[in-house]
Amino acid sequence: MKSTKRATLSLLMVILALLLFTHASLAAAADDTPEAVLKKAFPQLKYDSIEPTDIKGLYEVVAGQNLVYFYPEKQYLFVGEIYAPPGKSLTAEKKGMLAAKLVKTLPLDKAVKVGNGKKVVIEFTDPDCPFCKKASEFFKNRTDVTQYVFFTPLAHPQAIKKVYYILAAKDKEKAYKEMMLGNPQPKPQENYSEAIKALAQEHLELGKKMGVQGTPTMFIEGKQVVGANIPQLEELLK
Repeated sequence: MKSTKRATLSLLMVILALLLFTHASLAAAADDTPEAVLKKAFPQLKYDSIEPTDIKGLYEVVAGQNLVYFYPEKQYLFVGEIYAPPGKSLTAEKKGMLAAKLVKTLPLDKAVKVGNGKKVVIEFTDPDCPFCKKASEFFKNRTDVTQYVFFTPLAHPQAIKKVYYILAAKDKEKAYKEMMLGNPQPKPQENYSEAIKALAQEHLELGKKMGVQGTPTMFIEGKQVVGANIPQLEELLK
C-alpha cells in the first residue's frame, strides 16, 4: 500500500515538473517572438502587424500606410524600399495594397464633396499648398470626377482657419473652389464652433492614419498619387 502511494506521489511530482518546464519553455519562447523582440527594442513604435518577408529572418512591419522592416536577430530596424528585378519596388506595391484597404474605411460623409462624376478621387490637401492649387486647377474642368476632399495642412499650420472656413460653409463645394482657385481668396472669420474645429482635427487624424506626409496626396482606384503629378493623374483617370 505504501509503495503504491510512493509511486503515485512520484508520478505526480514528475507531471508537475513537466508542467513547470513546459510553462517556462513557452514563456521563454514567447519572449523570443519577433513581436516581443520588436516591442522590447522599439517600445515607442506603434504598429498594426508584423509578418515574415521572403527574406529569411526579415519581417515586414505595417503602421498605418507606413512600412518598415525588422531583423529580430540583431534588433535592426530598416526604413526604405525593397526592389526586385527589373527595378520593381515591392515596398511600393505593398503600400498600394494597404492604401486600397484603408481607403475603404474612410468616412466620406466627413469629406468635402466636389463634382459629381463617376470616377472617384479621394484627396488630402492644404489650402496654402501651391501644388494642391495646381491639382485643383487640373480637376476644375473635369465633369467625370467626384472628389472627396480631406484637409491636412501639414506644412502650413496657419492654413487651419481656411480649413474652418470651408468646413463651416453652407455650400462647402463653393467655399472649397473659392479658397483653392479664387483670386482674391475669401477672408476667414476669427471664430468657429468647436464642432467645426473637431471636424478639422478629424481630417488631420485621418491623414495620419493614411500615412499622408505631403500634400496633395490622392487615391484613385487604390493607387496613391503624391504631388500634383498631372501625367499620372491623367493615366489613372483614363
